[in-house]
Amino acid sequence: MEDFEKMSAQEVIGWALKKFGSKVALASSFGAEDVVLIDMMVKIDPKARIFSLDTGRLNPETYDVMDKIRDKYKITIEVMFPQSESVEKMVRAKGMNLFYDSIENRKECCSVRKVEPLNRALSKLEAWITGLRRQQAVTRTTVPKVEVDSAHNNMAKINPIADWTSEQVWAYIKKNGVPYNILHDKGYPSIGCAPCTRPVKPGEDERAGRWWWENPETKECGLHVKK
Repeated sequence: MEDFEKMSAQEVIGWALKKFGSKVALASSFGAEDVVLIDMMVKIDPKARIFSLDTGRLNPETYDVMDKIRDKYKITIEVMFPQSESVEKMVRAKGMNLFYDSIENRKECCSVRKVEPLNRALSKLEAWITGLRRQQAVTRTTVPKVEVDSAHNNMAKINPIADWTSEQVWAYIKKNGVPYNILHDKGYPSIGCAPCTRPVKPGEDERAGRWWWENPETKECGLHVKK
């Protein structure tokens, strides 16, 4: 078996695209890590698949960079939306900003708007690629470059830049002229839904601006959790 930890990000991506073909795709939120991966993937295979989850609560700046990426690389972005009936039922019962009221409500909102659409996207794949990095948060310090995703039917989960630092990500973006979300220039190292994301203070964890009212040891949206 390949020693993925010794491979470069491009080598890991190349292996995944060769092994899984059209049955592997990048799950992109269009943060800094994901635009780096898009640039790498398209240079290896212009037809590499990319999908994104539109929760309905994203920042305008996120939609802007999605369009810039699509135009620059001439690619199709497969956008997944939540089930409208589920969103309507949740909002009617608990309000638009239910996530501020309790952790349970926040997880329910993430489940409806992100987890369910992700599961639909992954149901048609054999592997997925992510921009997870070990440096991002205490919940991600042991992320391998390739793993078995026990939360999604034991499919392959590929994290090509797991060992990269934030400095490496930004050096790549600048060197290759990759479009990125301008919120990164305003103190947002990690960008999710607008009401659940804020700038971080100097020295804070990269994901401190996500669900800042929760315990940093456990906060994840549900996309990257193990059973």
